[in-house]
Amino acid sequence: MFMHNKRLMYTVRVAEPNPDLATLMLEQFGGPQGELAAAMRYFTQALGEDDPGRKDLLFDIATEEISHLEVIGSIIAMLNKGPKAVLSEGMEEAMEMRTMTQNSTSHTQQILYGGGPALVNSSGVPWTAAYVDSIGCPTADMRSNIAAEARAKLVYERLITVTDDPGIVDALRFLMTREVAHQKSFEKALYSIEPNFPPGKLPGDPRFTDKYYNNSQGEGDMVGPWNAGEQWEVVTDRELQAAVDGGDGSATVALDTTQTAALDAMSMRLLSNPELDRVTGADLGAGPGAGSTTGDIQR
Repeated sequence: MFMHNKRLMYTVRVAEPNPDLATLMLEQFGGPQGELAAAMRYFTQALGEDDPGRKDLLFDIATEEISHLEVIGSIIAMLNKGPKAVLSEGMEEAMEMRTMTQNSTSHTQQILYGGGPALVNSSGVPWTAAYVDSIGCPTADMRSNIAAEARAKLVYERLITVTDDPGIVDALRFLMTREVAHQKSFEKALYSIEPNFPPGKLPGDPRFTDKYYNNSQGEGDMVGPWNAGEQWEVVTDRELQAAVDGGDGSATVALDTTQTAALDAMSMRLLSNPELDRVTGADLGAGPGAGSTTGDIQR
């Protein structure tokens, strides 16, 4: 059950309208790192969670994220309120929209949504449930939540740098700081599960859990705790990087008689002839810069 408090979680004070800035703020309203995505991520995780501690945590933070959505949405509405206030007649409406979109990076959202906070990102791309990347395993989802909060903090940092409005900076700093607090809570929830790595139930294949394949070789090779030390067995030999299971490295499938006959017929029908070198459209239309062509065509 939800109940709404008409007071915002954090006071919003906007010095003056700025539709261009409002467009940028949409990133945290309807963008992939935004508050709606976070709220839906944690809310759906909470519904499916069986552990009472994590369930409570996820519902608490999901509900707070909706409050954050209200704060960032209010900032957007206030930044657009001035141009909307002069709207009365058709000509004035046209002038309003011209004012609101003259430098905007997303003209369509201003025109289509009348300057209100739309569920789009700063480029006008509609919000999508694809932003919710839960997998249904708390040891994986908590790590994803930590990363999501980190990304959101970085976006707020960048939004802070594009405005000198002290009231907006103050509200954005609050929202940014809450991302830090949520990261800490999710870290604690993750490490309250023992063991919590690797995610899931099945163990890794011991033949490969400690292998490090040095696949990108040459100038710039680096050695660090991520690929060196007692924990790792480094494989540099190119031959040992292929068919690591001990097989021949091929892909095969067992076919029945009918399937084999059909495959043979298809292969014969589509067989290429390495002796056939026809003059092609590329040869006929070749000009300067085309390089060598077939047929020694004179022009």
